[in-house]
Amino acid sequence: MALEWMNGPSNGSQPAHSDVSEHAAAETASSRPGVVAAAVYQDGRRLRDIQIEEAGEWRNRENVVIWIGLHEPDQDLLRQVQKEFDLHDLAIEDAGKAHQRPKLEIYGDAIFVVARTAHMVDEEIAFGETHLFVGRGYVVSVRHGPSTSYMAVRQRCESSPAALAHGENYILYSILDFIVDNYMPVVEAIHSQVEELEDRLLRSRLDKGDIERLYMLRRNLLRLRNAAVPLVDVCRRHEHLELPGMDAAMQPLFRDVTDHVRRVQEDIDALREVLAFTFEASLMIGQSEQTEISRKLASWAAILAVPTAIAGIYGMNFEEMPELHFRYGYFLVLAVIVGLCATLYRFFKRARWL
Repeated sequence: MALEWMNGPSNGSQPAHSDVSEHAAAETASSRPGVVAAAVYQDGRRLRDIQIEEAGEWRNRENVVIWIGLHEPDQDLLRQVQKEFDLHDLAIEDAGKAHQRPKLEIYGDAIFVVARTAHMVDEEIAFGETHLFVGRGYVVSVRHGPSTSYMAVRQRCESSPAALAHGENYILYSILDFIVDNYMPVVEAIHSQVEELEDRLLRSRLDKGDIERLYMLRRNLLRLRNAAVPLVDVCRRHEHLELPGMDAAMQPLFRDVTDHVRRVQEDIDALREVLAFTFEASLMIGQSEQTEISRKLASWAAILAVPTAIAGIYGMNFEEMPELHFRYGYFLVLAVIVGLCATLYRFFKRARWL
């Protein structure tokens, strides 16, 4: 993008911050549990940290934006935030509960955004949730579950005052972009596991553990898709000026996030197709091996049926059987048995049943 500030925080995912470091940051920002950071910015530059009770005094000042980060706040803290920013009751009710579907809601001159986060923990996907209140002069982020801290986003924004001067719109973009960028390492990790399953399939049949792993990967990809894809609609709505307080200069940035989400969606769909094909290929290989074994058994059964049938005929207790009085009858019967068995063996061998 042409403007320098538009390069923002969109290049690659950022390392996850541990809960320990996050709680340490919370202690420096506020003594109140649940508050990770609370600061006021003017013209893109940080003025100072504030207490939640001070937010109402700052929100209507010129060129000022308040950025508050919360992690699993209690109801008292949410009600205090609601009082300071005049937030809607329904939005506060949603923010107090995790497991919301990703969405964007408009409440008067403010918007409420729900986004699902994801990162890898011990080769498994850990899903979290972020609720964002965005209005004129403020952004409040509420995180639930094992989501990655946004301290890195805050630091990058503070290092670019020209970008942060765009206020709440740029902060919202930065957080959404960070969430989407963190989907990519998850997709790449699953891609590595899918390739490993493919390699195992080429070497040998998948066992029960591999099939269970394949199913779990498909389920995780579906959950990741359900988390990521709704953000397409959220970002597309930010590409237009229908939202309260939307800055026209921010539209290209949200369009860029939309493109990233679509790429994640395409990668997820491709991996799910690969897993489906891997499962089908495993079934086909198993069926092929069973068919091959069945052919071999059928071939040997047909060969053994010849001496069995002949022995059964001459095993009957009939006295008037002409061959019984033939001097070389026994040897002749053996020769016929061997000849027929050899002929059948050659036939099945040519047909590649043996």
